[in-house]
Amino acid sequence: MEQELISKKELLELTGISYGQLYRWKRKQLIPEDWFVRKSTFTGQETFFPKQSILARIDKIKNMKDDLSLDELADVFSPFADGLSMTKHELLERNIVSKTSLELHGQLFPDGPILPFGRILYAYMLDKLLQAGEISLDEGKMMLQTIKDNEAKFENKNWSIVFLRKMGVSSCLMIVAADDYAFDAGTKLVARMSIAAGSEELKLKMS
Repeated sequence: MEQELISKKELLELTGISYGQLYRWKRKQLIPEDWFVRKSTFTGQETFFPKQSILARIDKIKNMKDDLSLDELADVFSPFADGLSMTKHELLERNIVSKTSLELHGQLFPDGPILPFGRILYAYMLDKLLQAGEISLDEGKMMLQTIKDNEAKFENKNWSIVFLRKMGVSSCLMIVAADDYAFDAGTKLVARMSIAAGSEELKLKMS
């Protein structure tokens, strides 16, 4: 599925930011390197961005930059957070993750009363997809098993979890930096969520 792109010129005009701001935010890792897509056009090489993702990110930066430094914003947008943790009781009390998702997570990942950020993130991503009605409990278990089997290989990578369904049969994939992908007409894209998007939301909820 090909994601809609926006040119750099259109982006700057639409958002009102400057060329300097855009590349300063890139250097500070507020905007991922892989969102800068170089493509050949009739005028030569131009830079494009995934439209929905970049517009949402710039809107968040503009709304948050008065309260947080660029370095603090970089921490918010990073999919990694080694120092954060929270008890299961607090996660439930603050309605960050449901009891159902925590219990399903605990069946596949050994845990105690305190969960590190990475484990909370898996449970949170599961909960988001379950609450949206995009996947079933069995598919949720498939998702966690897929992550468990492959997390070492995908460590420190910005991956997405993708669900496909064909003739009632589901498949779960972990994909790294793949904005363009295709499948046969009989297959339906059921859900997609990136670890970066989940991490960003979760950090704000835990703060």
